[in-house]
Amino acid sequence: MRISKLLGERLKNIPNGVNIKSHIYLLRAGYIKQVSAGIYTLLPPAQRVSLKIQNIIREEMDKIGGQEVLFPVVMPRELWDMSGRYTSIKEEMARFKDRNNHDMVLGMTHEEAAVHSALNTVKSYDQLPFMIYQIQTKFRDEPRPRAGLIRVREFTMKDAYSFHTSQEDLEKYYNQVHEAYERIYKRLGMKNFISVKSDSGMMGGKVAHEFMLLTDIGEDSIVMCDDCGYKANMEVATSILDKNHTEIKELEEFYTGDNKTIEEICKAENIDARYTCKAVCYAVIGDEKKVVVAFIRGDKEINEIKLSKIVGSNLVIKDLEGSGLVKGNIGPMNLESISNECELSLYFDNSLEGLENFIAGANKEGYHYKHMSISRDVKVDKFYDFSKVCEGERCSICGQPLKVRRGIEIGNIFQLGTKYTDVMGLRIQMSDGELCTPIMGCYGIGVGRSLASIAEEKSDAKGLVWPMSIAPWHIYLCPIRIDDENVKTITEEIYKNLIANGFEVLYDDRNISTGAKLTDSELMGMPIRVIISPKTLQNQQAEITIRETGETVNLALTDLLSELKQMINEEEI
Repeated sequence: MRISKLLGERLKNIPNGVNIKSHIYLLRAGYIKQVSAGIYTLLPPAQRVSLKIQNIIREEMDKIGGQEVLFPVVMPRELWDMSGRYTSIKEEMARFKDRNNHDMVLGMTHEEAAVHSALNTVKSYDQLPFMIYQIQTKFRDEPRPRAGLIRVREFTMKDAYSFHTSQEDLEKYYNQVHEAYERIYKRLGMKNFISVKSDSGMMGGKVAHEFMLLTDIGEDSIVMCDDCGYKANMEVATSILDKNHTEIKELEEFYTGDNKTIEEICKAENIDARYTCKAVCYAVIGDEKKVVVAFIRGDKEINEIKLSKIVGSNLVIKDLEGSGLVKGNIGPMNLESISNECELSLYFDNSLEGLENFIAGANKEGYHYKHMSISRDVKVDKFYDFSKVCEGERCSICGQPLKVRRGIEIGNIFQLGTKYTDVMGLRIQMSDGELCTPIMGCYGIGVGRSLASIAEEKSDAKGLVWPMSIAPWHIYLCPIRIDDENVKTITEEIYKNLIANGFEVLYDDRNISTGAKLTDSELMGMPIRVIISPKTLQNQQAEITIRETGETVNLALTDLLSELKQMINEEEI
């Protein structure tokens, strides 16, 4: 490919409002172009990377018995009514009416389509297990697209679905997929990726893992223990909290005036937030009267995903106006009798268990209690785990201090169970004649997000550094002084010979300055740069630079093809 004909341009300056390294480089190097918020065109270099990622995924899915299919992007409402997700999924899913006024959706995931493909097709136990997968464009109306291809609205994804006659068989295959994912990410050139326990979210199921690329720009928090290897997404992570067992003092109501936040109370009373209790109130979506009041130790934060699962409903922060609840003074003593306007449900976090001599609201304007005892003064039927784990808390497995790292989710796997096969009526006949509901697994990898994550990890101060396995081109052919007839003639000959021998070459045939060419070669990130110049031709040589290490060697032109072939074969995974 000649750069003079390549669609896209290389930019000197960082686009306004872009602050993530991978996003900066992909825009500057002419890999992507924004169409709308969270929607991008993949220009030729990025498309070549994307196709190579897809081919690696295909190879690994085929190795574990995957059958590639292609589900429709547009689906009728009835398919999603069968699972109940037409109404349970809100604004994230794009809905529209076709010309016949029929309700349709744009696919953001394809569990329903996968089960539908098996309905009236898979009928007997001896057809299981099987796995089908696709690599397909999807649309999710993400409210906060960010970081280029890392969080988008339209995206390409590999999603796979397996069907089994038993939980044991699902678990066995689940482990095979887990191993295949590890091979995929290694072949893509990723280094700092891990697998963590996770929440299954809208997909459902009880067992789930996410593959995360550890990076400071990641949106997800990952709780890790270096001693025992425990790893979990913050959404499901647990820890052991130290209790403050002290002598119980007499309960005392006192005036706190306008001091309402934990920070204000702690400053006024000169105490640590660990000796306070705070309340957060939530409205239950779909039930206007019900209010969830979650009590937690003052230094802790509520994990709303955990809490929603415990409550069994989707929650939003409650506007307390007209509720009878006193904002900033809510406490756990006798709260049920405070408000006649709401149906209160109280939940207490594990961080409060055993807590003594703490400060909490008195449920009246301007007052709090001090020396409150959770065992003496508060009626608690059950404590729950809905707090976020903090750095330094003790591991629930081995008791050692935990670390919290940031990461980008690059893939996920779920044990779905019968969530979809049951409600959609998929049944198979077993060997004894009984009907059985197949058990499902679900396995996803975001192609564009993987591309951006690799760009984030494999880049330096000069630009992108693509691994050989997915580089858009392996060689950046860079003639210096192309206006020199000898340089131009020999470079053209080298280019034609490389192409004829199956090499992937990006040929910088522009008549521009040496500095601009070298800068673009480093920005675009091809693994090998070949320089032809009047200086190198004096000795009938080419100058070879390895992008990742900066190592430079001179090779005789007669040996160039064989040496380049060896370099590429050694580097490809």
